[in-house]
Amino acid sequence: MVPKRKDIDLELGLTKQRSTDLNFFLYRRALHPELFHIYMEKHIEYSNFQADIWAIGLSHLVTVQSGGTMVTELTASPSDLLTDRNLVTQFRFRGERDFQYRFSDNMRYIFSSQVEETTEHIFRTTYRDLQNYAQKKGLLVPYEQWTTNGLVPFTFIDYEMRQYELHIHAYHAFPGEWRFLRTQSIFETEPGGRNPK
Repeated sequence: MVPKRKDIDLELGLTKQRSTDLNFFLYRRALHPELFHIYMEKHIEYSNFQADIWAIGLSHLVTVQSGGTMVTELTASPSDLLTDRNLVTQFRFRGERDFQYRFSDNMRYIFSSQVEETTEHIFRTTYRDLQNYAQKKGLLVPYEQWTTNGLVPFTFIDYEMRQYELHIHAYHAFPGEWRFLRTQSIFETEPGGRNPK
C-alpha cells in the first residue's frame, strides 16, 4: 500500500543525508514517485529500453524497463517507506563495492561504488572539476539549503545510451564530511527486448 501524500511527514530526499547513512537498493520493480522528493528528473526512450532518472536529494533513483523486465537502482537512507517486495539486494555503502546480477529474463546489471574520503584540499579541487564538467552534460542539482564549509552539496548524474545499454555515473558531494559517493551502473538489455509503448 502506498502512503497518501498527507500521511508522509518527510519524503525521502527532503532532509539532508550523510554519506554514512546511505544504502544501495536493487529492485525488480518500479517505486512510487510519491515516496520521494524529486528535485530533477529525466525520461529516456532509446533502442529497446526506457528509463527514468531522478535526483532525490543527495541520492538518486534509476528505473529501467526493457520488454517485461523492470529494474530500479536506489541510493537512499533506509526508511519504513521503502518496501521489501521484489527487493533483490540491499547494502550500506562502505569503501569500494562491486555487484552484478543477471535477471532471469532479458537484463544484466553491473554496479560499482566508492565512498571517497579526502582531504579538504583534494575535495575542493575535485568538487570544482566535477561542477565544471557537469555544466556540459547530465543532471546537476545543488542543495544550497545544506551548504557546509562554504560549499553547496550536490548530486550530479551523467548518463550515456548505447545500442542496448544504459550507463549511469552518479556523484554525490558531501562537503561536511569531505566525502564523495561515486556509483557506476550498466544496464545491459537483450536485443530482443522491445521498448514498451
